[in-house]
Amino acid sequence: MKTILIIAGTRPEIIKTAPVVLAARSRKDVEVRYCLTGQHKTMAMEALSIFGIEPDADLKIMRPNQTLNDIAASVFEKIPKIFNQTKPDVVMVQGDTTTAAMVAFAAFNMKIPVAHIEAGLRTFNLNAPFPEEANRRLISVVSSYNFCPTKMSRDNLLKEGAAESTLSVVGNTVVDALELIKSKYPLSDLTKVHPDVRTPYVLITAHRRESFGGGFDNICTAIKKCAESFPNHQFIYPVHLNPNVKGPVHKLLNGIPNVKLIPPVPYLELLTLLKNCELVLTDSGGIQEEAPSFGKHCIVLREVTERMESVNLGMSELVGTDIEKICTSVQRTIEGKIKYDFHQNPYGDGHASKRILDILLQCKSTH
Repeated sequence: MKTILIIAGTRPEIIKTAPVVLAARSRKDVEVRYCLTGQHKTMAMEALSIFGIEPDADLKIMRPNQTLNDIAASVFEKIPKIFNQTKPDVVMVQGDTTTAAMVAFAAFNMKIPVAHIEAGLRTFNLNAPFPEEANRRLISVVSSYNFCPTKMSRDNLLKEGAAESTLSVVGNTVVDALELIKSKYPLSDLTKVHPDVRTPYVLITAHRRESFGGGFDNICTAIKKCAESFPNHQFIYPVHLNPNVKGPVHKLLNGIPNVKLIPPVPYLELLTLLKNCELVLTDSGGIQEEAPSFGKHCIVLREVTERMESVNLGMSELVGTDIEKICTSVQRTIEGKIKYDFHQNPYGDGHASKRILDILLQCKSTH
C-alpha cells in the first residue's frame, strides 16, 4: 500500500486536492494523509467542510504581515517533521503558491518523489502572475509526476525540456470538484448570498496584484461605464479585503445604484453567483476554469493568461485592463453578439482524480 501525503493551504488548493483525497479514501490500495499549512484559516475550513474532509496535520504557518520569504522559511522549517512522521511514498502539491513550491523543494531535498497537480501552466512572464509563474516552474523541475490538465500544458513542459516519462494529461481536478458539488448542492438560492441580488447581473471578481494602481482604476471606470450603459443589469462585485483593491473599488463604484459591492463570499456562494450570472468579469484563473462548466462567458481582466484553452475556443476573452476593450466585450456579450459552444469544459471531464491515482499506483485507467 502506498502512502500519499497531500499538502494544501489556500482555498483553491483545498478545492482542487479534495477530489483526490476522496477518490483515494474510496480505494484499498492507497493511504492518503492530508496536511494543511494554516494559510487562509477561515476559508480553508469552509472549503474542507464542503467535502467533509478533516486534516491530519496543520503547520499553522500564518503570521500577521508575513512576507513571501517568511512563508518559505516557515514551510522549510516545519514540513520535514511531517515528512518524517508520515513517511510518504509521494508528496503531492497543487498549483503555484509559494507554499507548494517550498514543499516540493523540501521533498526533493529529502529524496521523496513529488507529484504536481495542475502542472505546465505558463504565461512565460515571471512578473505576471508574480510569484506564481516562478513557483510553478520550480515545482515542475523537481517533480517525478507532472499531472497536466491539458495537452497545451503538457506541450509547455516538453518545450522546457521536462522528461516525457514524468508527464501525464489528466484534466483539471477543479472539474471533479464541481461535479461533486453540483451533485450535492443546488446552487440556486441567491438570497443566501445577498438579499439585494437580482437577475440579470454581471459577476465581477478582480484582485490580482499586477493590476494594483492604474489597472484597478481602469477596471472600476469600465464597470461604472457598463453599469450606466445597462441600467437594468446589476453588477455584483464581492470585493477582496486587500486595501489595494478595496480602496479604488469603493472610491470609484460606491453609490452607483446597480453596482452592488459585497464582502468576499464563501465558495458555495461564489459558485451560486457564477451559476446564475449572465457573464463574468474576472482576473481569477479558477473562475476561468469553472465558468465553462456553467456555460458562462468569461471576460478575463489580464494581459496574459496561463489558461488559453478557453480563450482559443471563444469561451473566454482576454481584454486586460483596457477600459474600451472591457466595455466593448461586456456590450457584445449582453447583446448576444458573442457566439460560443459550451458542450464540454476544455479543462477536464470530471475523472482527473481517478487518472492521477491510477498513474501513481500503476493501474490502468478505465476512462
